[in-house]
Amino acid sequence: MYAVIKTGGKQYRVEPGAKLRVETLEAEEGSTVSLDEVLMIADGDNVSVGSPLLAGASVKATVVAHGRGDKIRIFKMRRRKHYQKRMGHRQNYTEIQIESISGC
Repeated sequence: MYAVIKTGGKQYRVEPGAKLRVETLEAEEGSTVSLDEVLMIADGDNVSVGSPLLAGASVKATVVAHGRGDKIRIFKMRRRKHYQKRMGHRQNYTEIQIESISGC
């Protein structure tokens, strides 16, 4: 059984027991969150697809940790113009573990 959920502007394919990193969620570590934007649920040959969301479907997950990703280095340069710019970025994330999928 798996589901396709939407959180943080991205879509993820999730299964019970899976861990994944999503955009930062406002929840404490160890707490349970309910992800209600479910786009699709598949259980064997039985597939339910929403238009765009499935009514009454939800995915329960536990917050494992909050953290920051690896640094991405940005370097801009204009040749022969004596212009160089260096920047960096670290994206915040929340690591969750999928507990259950419920719905149609």
